[in-house]
Amino acid sequence: MAVTPVPEHDGPIDHDIDHGIDHDRLRRLLGDPELGWLVERIRLRMEREKPLTGPVSLSAPTDAQRAAAERLLGRPPRSGHSLTVRLEAVDTVLRRSAISPAGLATAVTELTGTVTPLSETRRQETRAWDAAYAPLDTLSRQQPELARWAAQLRKDGLVRRLARTPDAARTLLAETAQALRALPAHPPTPLPVFATRTLGRAHALDDGTPHATLVLSGIRALTGCPDGTGAEWRRAAWASAGVLKDALSSTVLTLNLRGTPALDHLAEEGEPAVVTLRQLTLRPPRTAPAAVYICENPAVLATAADTYGSACPPLVCLQGQPSAAALTLLGRLHDNGSSLHYHGDFDWGGLRIATTLLDRVPWQPWRYTTVDYRTAAANTPATAPLDGTPTTAPWDPDLAPALTELGVRVEEETVLADLLADLAPRAPDGEVSHSAG
Repeated sequence: MAVTPVPEHDGPIDHDIDHGIDHDRLRRLLGDPELGWLVERIRLRMEREKPLTGPVSLSAPTDAQRAAAERLLGRPPRSGHSLTVRLEAVDTVLRRSAISPAGLATAVTELTGTVTPLSETRRQETRAWDAAYAPLDTLSRQQPELARWAAQLRKDGLVRRLARTPDAARTLLAETAQALRALPAHPPTPLPVFATRTLGRAHALDDGTPHATLVLSGIRALTGCPDGTGAEWRRAAWASAGVLKDALSSTVLTLNLRGTPALDHLAEEGEPAVVTLRQLTLRPPRTAPAAVYICENPAVLATAADTYGSACPPLVCLQGQPSAAALTLLGRLHDNGSSLHYHGDFDWGGLRIATTLLDRVPWQPWRYTTVDYRTAAANTPATAPLDGTPTTAPWDPDLAPALTELGVRVEEETVLADLLADLAPRAPDGEVSHSAG
């Protein structure tokens, strides 16, 4: 028997075009439900753009499946543990019987709908995912500091895991970008209020939601907040961008600040005060001193309180990454005329903390320059090696290269004596006063 070749075809076959098919006979013969396995195999080959030639086999066929195949090919009954059908033979039957003059591919398309090659499906999917990331591309152009984060988000597969489909991803990323554009929030804002304001849903940024996952990821890039896990870390990460999971958990440690009855009382006693964001929001300090010193570590503030008591100049301690309470307090002090003077650890983490603060409020370095680092490093044991990922120091471009050069970590406690000397009370004639206890 001569075999008529199966014609090649480019792209999807449109089943809406009538190729002279005898629809009734086609449905009765090849459209028999018992031949569904055969049609499915043929369609899969078409999707994979493989030739419709060679044998197709079915193991353990039912009697009805075997009878349908024999009826299709007009051959006598056969036995065996499997059923084999040659695709060339099916194509020949369809053409010669005029059931499908254009052959097997056209018949299967008529029965099952347009066949899109898998290669084209993949191209369409790639284009759809590229379009889904468009909101991130726009955000990166508007806020270059987020460009590296956005590029990584494309690579790590997190968005695909969270959204599953390109359409869902585009919506998720558009809303994520919308939230990040509103950060850092100023003044600090409760999380449900921020979610309602930016996304229209109070619970859109609740723990565990896709939106919260992505926005927190962006906050790390936006504020320099270190990676972490757990409820306390999430609270700190939100707070670093001015978003409050609650107004009581965000606090700042101070010494000798005045302007409220509680602060005035503690300043009279020379005792440190823990001020909550709620207090700063509802009853902010009414006064602002001419100068405020800022440190990173509580040991500095505690020692200053022990040494100078109520005579110590006003001091604020960040205790690591600046909290929403710290940013609120320092922002208000700056707005009211206080000059801010900052000191932190000489290491990469310390530089990041200082940069985060500088992005929010201006400050002058307090023994926190390249000269200060080189002097301190010369007196620091070699047992304090510098590690971590390098960064920059916008207030002193030579500081980061100096850290790289010397490779020594200098914590605030190492230079505590120098810091305390700066905080020593001054008599009117400029001499250091030793009357404070």
